[in-house]
Amino acid sequence: MPPQDRSAGSGGKTPSAAPARQVLSDSVYEDIKAMVMDHEIAPGARVGIDALSRALGVSPTPVREALARLESDGLVVKRSLSGYRATELLTRQGLEELFEMRMLLEPRATALAAANATEEQLDAIERITDEMRTLPGPTGRYADYRDFAALDQRFHEAIAAASHRPLLTDAVERLHSHLHIFRLTSAEATEDPTLAEHDRVVRAILRRKADRAAEAMTEHLALSLRRQMVHERTS
Repeated sequence: MPPQDRSAGSGGKTPSAAPARQVLSDSVYEDIKAMVMDHEIAPGARVGIDALSRALGVSPTPVREALARLESDGLVVKRSLSGYRATELLTRQGLEELFEMRMLLEPRATALAAANATEEQLDAIERITDEMRTLPGPTGRYADYRDFAALDQRFHEAIAAASHRPLLTDAVERLHSHLHIFRLTSAEATEDPTLAEHDRVVRAILRRKADRAAEAMTEHLALSLRRQMVHERTS
């Protein structure tokens, strides 16, 4: 048997193998994530690795990697002997508790961002809001508003990072609130007020008005919770 080519490292991989593998891993992750977000994989349903690998035309390895990432996102859970299952949708109580945590953390982070953000961080927050204006909001299938949802996450995490409080930033990021909320979002086409609420937050941060920034974030979260509660009652 001819010797392996180890010029690119162990396993004889070419220099392009690792990036290509990462692209595949990311693609499979996004495909399965969309299935969960759109309820093609129903809440609470078993997520079969072999079935997904056949459906997506890939080996089981990138599927396992994707499910591990989705577990850290809170979209699937792994149970001994039964494998992965899609997490259940938030109940009314779960939704209220999620927003209770957000209202404890994010207004404080926003006030600190108004006081502590660097000019580069302020520019980044503005860029995110500008980019969100170019994208379709949370209507239709997840694939249609995936970029909007990702930017919504970046908006809240960028503000938390600008607080310059690492523990607070980490706590905000670990909630993965955008995923849980967008997973509940109605598919009906309605005008979404998120951007106007974001604008009020950003204006207060740019003006270094810590109290007003905290108030604007509190108002945004309260209105978001109210919209979700209305959707729950009508769905």
